[in-house]
Amino acid sequence: MKKVAISTGGGDAPGLNAVIYAVVHACYRRGWEVYGSKSGYGGFLDIDEMIRLTPRDVEEIYAQGGTILGTTNKGNPFSKPVKNLAGEIQVVDISEKIMKNYKRMGFDCHIAIGGDGSLEIAHRFSLLGMQVIGVPKTIDNDLEITDRTFGFDTAVATATNALDKLHSTAKSHDRVMVVEVMGRDSGWIALYSGISGGADVILMPEIPFDIEKVCEKISDNELRDKDYSIVVVAEGAKAEGGEVISKGEGELGREEVVLGGVGEWVASEIRSRTDKDTRSLVLGHLQRGGSPTTFDRLLALRFGAAAVRLVEEGTFGHMVALISSQMKAVPISEAIKSRKMVDLNSDKLLTARDIGICFGD
Repeated sequence: MKKVAISTGGGDAPGLNAVIYAVVHACYRRGWEVYGSKSGYGGFLDIDEMIRLTPRDVEEIYAQGGTILGTTNKGNPFSKPVKNLAGEIQVVDISEKIMKNYKRMGFDCHIAIGGDGSLEIAHRFSLLGMQVIGVPKTIDNDLEITDRTFGFDTAVATATNALDKLHSTAKSHDRVMVVEVMGRDSGWIALYSGISGGADVILMPEIPFDIEKVCEKISDNELRDKDYSIVVVAEGAKAEGGEVISKGEGELGREEVVLGGVGEWVASEIRSRTDKDTRSLVLGHLQRGGSPTTFDRLLALRFGAAAVRLVEEGTFGHMVALISSQMKAVPISEAIKSRKMVDLNSDKLLTARDIGICFGD
């Protein structure tokens, strides 16, 4: 009998529970035990946070958003902020303690579900001797090697639905509506939702934009008797020669800045340059919430089942990837080398240009 631990780390994404469901059922069909670590690696630090999971415990969770195990993007065991006796915050490395507990609890492997940050942590543990299988999760779809990550399709559907609703109010008031979507340093959500949601302008990190050209597109709409416009802005988009707009540095123990604010900046510039009534909307964490779409649900179930097959084969230190519609094992080290950006020669981007969408270039 094998003893498998499973964890969910980083930002939440629709489909996490479906992966857990698949892992638990696939393991129990093989006569294995499954334990869930709460809040990332919390279960490896506190035995009360490591819970036994059976098929009965995960009944019907595949349709639920979020994760029954909880998640965190502040729990890097190699750089964890803690308070000392004096009440001061110090950053410490607790990876050795986690490795000791992993071995003491008798686990045969750890299935880590996460994005590039969580998978990088999992990879570092694999170098210390932990037998790890990775499952790619991020609504940003920016993990290399895998064609898709689960959570992305649901985020795009949420953003597209919002754009559909904004068309009527923008048209009623002859307004420009600027919608900021997530995506970090890549424009996948902006591109997919912008095309599907009838945007006039899409601004994304891969293409630094000229705000004057954005305003020209809005003026051109008016010349064609279209007195309203929809602008989709990825949170990591930036103007030519400008910097990425952020809300400031991340919390202690996190290296990344917190992106956000570019949508309001773009709206302000459009307002002052065109004198159009312009409003901005930040979709934010709405894109992470809700039940996964059929595509994400099926993809997550496939990832979970494939991860268990890799455990059975002993293919550790690898991540399950969707490649040409097939489940493949790829080294985690390869998947986290760099973030996947939108190909500027891709059919989708060319389609957007052909139907008249402006990218500010």
